[in-house]
Amino acid sequence: MEKILIVEDNKTLAKLISKKISETLNFEIDIAYTLHEAKLFLRMHEYFVTLLDINLPDAPNGEVVDYVLAHDNHAIVLTGNIDKDFRKKMLQKNIIDYVNKSGVNDVNYIIGVIKRLQKNKEHKVLVVDDSMVIRKQIKAMLENLFYKVITVAHGEEALGMLQAHLDISLVITDYNMPVINGLELTKEIRKEHSKENLPIIALSSNSDDEVTALFLKSGANDYIQKPFSKEEFSCRINNTVEAQENINLITNHANRDFLTGLYNRRYFFKTMESYIEEASQSNESYAVAMIDIDHFKAVNDTYGHDTGDKVIIHLSEILISSVTHRDIVSRFGGEEFCIVLKNINKYNAIDIFDRLRKKVETTDVLSDKGEEIRFTISAGVVMSGDDDLEETINQADMMLYKAKQDGRNLVLIDD
Repeated sequence: MEKILIVEDNKTLAKLISKKISETLNFEIDIAYTLHEAKLFLRMHEYFVTLLDINLPDAPNGEVVDYVLAHDNHAIVLTGNIDKDFRKKMLQKNIIDYVNKSGVNDVNYIIGVIKRLQKNKEHKVLVVDDSMVIRKQIKAMLENLFYKVITVAHGEEALGMLQAHLDISLVITDYNMPVINGLELTKEIRKEHSKENLPIIALSSNSDDEVTALFLKSGANDYIQKPFSKEEFSCRINNTVEAQENINLITNHANRDFLTGLYNRRYFFKTMESYIEEASQSNESYAVAMIDIDHFKAVNDTYGHDTGDKVIIHLSEILISSVTHRDIVSRFGGEEFCIVLKNINKYNAIDIFDRLRKKVETTDVLSDKGEEIRFTISAGVVMSGDDDLEETINQADMMLYKAKQDGRNLVLIDD
């Protein structure tokens, strides 16, 4: 388990912060009341982040911050000092944030910052700027916020990186660059990626309002004027990434089955429309299978609906682990599933579905009372043809019905 170090000479406040973090987040908490104690902890352990008071009995002028940063630790400053010059001096250091201690709301704010830092570890940011100094500066700020960072010098390199790294979450681009400038890069990216799927933040020292408007009209999600403060930069980056996460969450709720996390029927038909067109143009064959749990009503009647849900979840995990990332696995409802295997011939498709059937047959699910439940599935398979999707699904359903009639625990394909 990751750890957080709190350095705070006010024992009551330190214990309050520790208690609130422990109740909300999955971290182990160490507390040091002096710089000397903090040094001992830092020699023994690695910390996700340190929360630092800057007025300690043996370090009254923020010496703890310099010590922590010198040993490559991430720091959030906690202080009652409201002096603007001192605050500015502290923010020039490579700290994550500067938080005034004034009440419980500040503790809640710190918890929110830590949650954000945890999520940032999942995101990769592409920085595009022709100035090596600026690239290094932005990279350092982003890495201090736990982002993974890739840097390039101009738009042409950026487009290559986007093709090589499909998991990039955010693009930060300068305006004036050689080869392809930031505005042209934004337009090129928007040909392939929507604002919701890949946010873009533009940077520029140009104070012309028209430039700002051009970027926003061309698809940029935000615009930051150079020079910018560290706080403004961090807030805008985090807000943009958080907005993208919220959009993805809403989209997933709309496209995913609530119980299994598989794609739902609505998403299946939506995504298959575009795939069928692509497959037709490239002459790519695919297999569509309707799959059903045999005697599922008996499972519900015997063991209860909670156990029935466990069986459905267990099957969904087998289905998703038995196909490639290109294939489509969806739950149509109840115990009924539909799978599309892309770019495959008849014989390989039958082999995959039969191996899947045998895998289901040889595994079990535990009921709430610890009873081992074995179950089987039947499947009807149709290879891609000239019929539309609805007709293909109907044919697969007919083959599934025939498999049930022929004794269940079967895979049948329409010749």
